[in-house]
Amino acid sequence: MCGIAGEIRFDGGPPDGEAVRRMLPRLESRGPDGEGYFERGPVAFGHRRLSIIDLSDTGRQPMTDPQLGLTLVFNGCIYNYQELRQELSAYGYRFFSTSDSEVIIKAYHRWGADCVRRFLGMFAFAVLSHETGEVVLARDRLGIKPLYVASAPGRMRFASTVPALLAAGDVDTSIDRVALEHYMTFHSVVPAPRTILNGVRKLPPATVRTIRPDGSFTDSVYWAASFTRHLDVDDWPALIHEKLLTAVERRMVADVPVGVLLSGGIDSSYIVALLASRGQRGLTTFSIGFEAAGGESGDEFAYSDLVAKQFDTDHHQIRIGRDRFLPAVESTVAAMSEPMVSHDCIAFHLLSEDVAQHVKVVQSGQGADEILAGYSWYPPLAGVPRERAVEAYAKEFFDRPKRDLAAQLNPGWLADRDESLAFVTESFARPGAATAVDAALRLDSEVMLVDDPVKRVDNMTMAWGLEARVPFLDHELVEVAAACPPELKLAHGGKGVLKQAARGVVPDEVIDRTKGYFPVPGIRHLEGPMLDRVRDALLAPAARSRGLFRPEYVDRLLADPNTPRTTLGANQLWQLALLEMWLQKNGIS
Repeated sequence: MCGIAGEIRFDGGPPDGEAVRRMLPRLESRGPDGEGYFERGPVAFGHRRLSIIDLSDTGRQPMTDPQLGLTLVFNGCIYNYQELRQELSAYGYRFFSTSDSEVIIKAYHRWGADCVRRFLGMFAFAVLSHETGEVVLARDRLGIKPLYVASAPGRMRFASTVPALLAAGDVDTSIDRVALEHYMTFHSVVPAPRTILNGVRKLPPATVRTIRPDGSFTDSVYWAASFTRHLDVDDWPALIHEKLLTAVERRMVADVPVGVLLSGGIDSSYIVALLASRGQRGLTTFSIGFEAAGGESGDEFAYSDLVAKQFDTDHHQIRIGRDRFLPAVESTVAAMSEPMVSHDCIAFHLLSEDVAQHVKVVQSGQGADEILAGYSWYPPLAGVPRERAVEAYAKEFFDRPKRDLAAQLNPGWLADRDESLAFVTESFARPGAATAVDAALRLDSEVMLVDDPVKRVDNMTMAWGLEARVPFLDHELVEVAAACPPELKLAHGGKGVLKQAARGVVPDEVIDRTKGYFPVPGIRHLEGPMLDRVRDALLAPAARSRGLFRPEYVDRLLADPNTPRTTLGANQLWQLALLEMWLQKNGIS
């Protein structure tokens, strides 16, 4: 896990090395263990290192293989790097390190850009060919590792985070109206390649971009899960169990200890149970809880304690009082690459701060709801005719319809059409995904999953130099889940096939409990100093000058801060305030 950055010039001039170096301090938390810089011709690479595999100096980056004429910067982990190393050694390659980074270099030399198809893991990388001058950018199948780009005449820059690109300077920071509409409508998700800023784009998941010396480039999408019934399976729960066990075992590869974020839900509890079944003893686990607010409990320790006791883990309860909460909001916003509304962000940020004092790597349960139909908007889609699927999905998932948005955004910020509806319509019209549930799961796993829970976990853990691994997003498990009949996933209140797989492995109390979330009452119920902070953000001179929201809408929310909710129950006032807080934190006027 690391932070990467770079610049590629297309106008015959040298790269702006100082601009690349300005990005590196903004990536330091992602890579607190070292810094590197490389420059050759029109290309400059920068790197911040988090040492997980090959802790020696031979694993430093940017990594150059002078014999092969390749230089790499890489963020992530290739879980099958040892197997690939053996295969490449048989072809005659010789290694100077024990890192997975060097395996990428050799694999790229052997198989070209198709090497990504052989990688099991999470990654974002850039590789320069000294001979051709081409730079290849790549991102893993599920978009677990981020990669942002900012282009200008004669050059392109890339980085692991948006704030890093902003630190380099010369970025168009005007608001993208289409992205703003997605933020307000599509559950605060801005689908790739857009971001909220016109001058910053993100490389989509499962994409390889080959950039030629003249600045032209070609994108290739190398993977997608098939939401068709193409597998002949007698026992789906057993297959899910098998694939998840493999995924969990793969993610124990490290030269440092690996812990687990244990929320007390079925997903993280299943991970702990599977590790215990494979002989892991004294596994370090962590859970978090907050003070109650608005009559809502702030922890689920009863369930996490139950799992920790049954599997004899070295368990840590992290209790967050009001004294830590408000300061954490500021640092959480600063850690966001893009505005992220979910109050889970603050929980993950605080959890990661404490966890990082014990371990450098954790496994986490994100992704199960998106691939196995665990959310509330999937059951209403069952039985909906395919031709009415878009309408049904929008009704359940969109934060507000376009007609409401017109009364909330100032006229100059409204897009010309209903952008979110058009986006979903285009996605649902693609071949495959025969049922409404399949179409929704395909869209959510390709878009919402990437730009909400996955990005949330990456941003908040890496803010503290903590590497989070997500076994439910092992692409082989995702492929099986996609092919699984929807009725099996929807059974038993959602994730039915996972609950069946876990029966007898995970305590029944955890399997049969009502679905929980990271409870953060201080955001769901805005009051006191937190409400004052929200008010300050929305009434700040920068917010008034920007004029995104109609003043009467803002005034109405401030007068009644906790009643107006989005379709899925999120606080509308927090949604507005978070966007303004992020823009102001990043100096965007």
